[in-house]
Amino acid sequence: MPETPEQASYMLRGRRKGRPLRTGKTALMQTLLPRIKIDLDQKLDLVKLFPDKKEIWLEIGFGGGEHLAWQAKENPNVGMIGCEAYINGVASMLDHIHKDTIENIRIFDNDARMVLDALPDASINRSFILFPDPWPKNRHANRRFIGPDNLPKLSRVMKQGAELRVASDDPTLQEWMAEHLRSCPDFIPAPDTDHGMRKTRPNDWPATRYEIKELAKKRPNWKGPEYYLFLKK
Repeated sequence: MPETPEQASYMLRGRRKGRPLRTGKTALMQTLLPRIKIDLDQKLDLVKLFPDKKEIWLEIGFGGGEHLAWQAKENPNVGMIGCEAYINGVASMLDHIHKDTIENIRIFDNDARMVLDALPDASINRSFILFPDPWPKNRHANRRFIGPDNLPKLSRVMKQGAELRVASDDPTLQEWMAEHLRSCPDFIPAPDTDHGMRKTRPNDWPATRYEIKELAKKRPNWKGPEYYLFLKK
């Protein structure tokens, strides 16, 4: 499927690659990734992508893949779409898939907004956006994923009642996300939350490697992570 003018205008921000990959992960990028990579040159057909799955979950920016791998193993009857533009993160996710023989994950290794454009209406049962880049400088605020540009895109692809899980440990981003999520008419706070916010994770929400690392630092005057649960209206 050719890029739309909107897709062609997308410009990824931030790093695409970090340290050189080790031999094993390089091999997985060459052998495993092509088998499970989402191809947007063709129409995104979720039945073809996950022929035996009744639900489809989406994680935008899966980092090292710990959370997505856990969810996939705990929910083998769910098809998992993971988007991550950082090559080292994709390689780490492939390592999880290979070592744990996970079969229900498909990866898009580019801008997640392209997947949102390609997904059918009301096709996603749960979405995750965990510890996204906070873009802390005011002049970069429009690059934050949770905001007025992307929430309508996300709303379109989520089913009524579908859950949106978001987390951050950055105070500026926490305030920003809370404001935009609460003001978006397409989402409502989930039950048992404080206007959509929780200070603790639900039991079926494992910590990411990044979260564990930051919690271990025990920084003074640090509020810690906040977790947001909203439902598609």
